[in-house]
Amino acid sequence: MSKKIIEVKNLTKNFGGLKALNNCSLSIQEGSITGIIGPNGSGKSTLFNVITGNLPLSKGEVYFEENDITGIPSYELFSMGILRTFQIAHEFTNLTVLENLMMVPGNQKGENLLYTWLNPKLIQQEDKKIQNKALEVLDFLNLNHLTNEIAGNLSGGQKKLLELGRTMMADAKIVFLDEVGAGVNRTLLKDIGTSILKLNKERGYTFCMIEHDMDFISRLCEPVIVLAEGSVLFEGNADEVKKNEKVIESYLGKGVN
Repeated sequence: MSKKIIEVKNLTKNFGGLKALNNCSLSIQEGSITGIIGPNGSGKSTLFNVITGNLPLSKGEVYFEENDITGIPSYELFSMGILRTFQIAHEFTNLTVLENLMMVPGNQKGENLLYTWLNPKLIQQEDKKIQNKALEVLDFLNLNHLTNEIAGNLSGGQKKLLELGRTMMADAKIVFLDEVGAGVNRTLLKDIGTSILKLNKERGYTFCMIEHDMDFISRLCEPVIVLAEGSVLFEGNADEVKKNEKVIESYLGKGVN
């Protein structure tokens, strides 16, 4: 049986008088693709922001591989292999697709003036290694034809694939995907789903994803966790979620796809 990679206990997040998370507790199993669904305002993005260190929590605890990471900022979590994407892709608009990927690894020797002055050859060797890895990522995601394209020229779906590629450059242990399918046409959405499945099955990536498209969720996710009013309403596989009366009443019955 797989172990818990993320566990959150009694998370509460207040924005003034609004309680966005209300004693929310859940866990994410290593090697899973866990779906998070719920009506607008149910706390999904706030949950991601608290877990990944983008927002301070009001109460509760967050554990990663059984270690308490409560309150650790996002840049430190990044170095531990905890990454997230956003509803709107955050690419470097004026850099090429390849350059976007090469920017990801931290602590590159070229950032240190001493290496620039004393050992430029070492920088060149590292740059070549990073470039080779980036080219491998582009090949994995079938984005080779866009290697030298300016990232700002990509379509919304292509930018979401580039975001996935950036997580691969960081050797993520868990990736939080915030509405990766939003605004993406059906063809590219299928490609994104295929890439997520390949990363999960072939490279052991753990994913947790917020999504409104139940067909997309059904294809990728088990389990599916339903949030309502800042806490967990139900957890099960996609078929169980679709048939649950409480879920239908609070979410699916309101016409959300």
